[in-house]
Amino acid sequence: QVQLVESGGGLVQPGGSLRLSCVASGRVFSIYDMGWYRQVPGDQRELVARINIGGTATVADSVKDRFTISSDYSKSTVTLQMNSLKREDTDVYYCNAVEYGGVQYWGPGTQVTVSS
Repeated sequence: QVQLVESGGGLVQPGGSLRLSCVASGRVFSIYDMGWYRQVPGDQRELVARINIGGTATVADSVKDRFTISSDYSKSTVTLQMNSLKREDTDVYYCNAVEYGGVQYWGPGTQVTVSS
């Protein structure tokens, strides 16, 4: 089993920045991919960005000029730096981890609200 804990969400004005962090615990040696998704209640969960243990990152087109994902697999952490935030970035952000073999784990989510 893998447990994920997110931190760093909150309220920010449009144009501001936030930094989300996620740390994994448990069977971390089995993780090869970590990332961030977001979801508005009643809507599908969508990929924001992910990065694998080899350092290959995938970032959604809607955020690629503003968000940066980084990881430290030796510490089982993944970080999402979000700059130039827009109102439409308001969502619950979920950390995701994938084990070899395909099992996925999710964090409880952290709220990001962009509002003046």
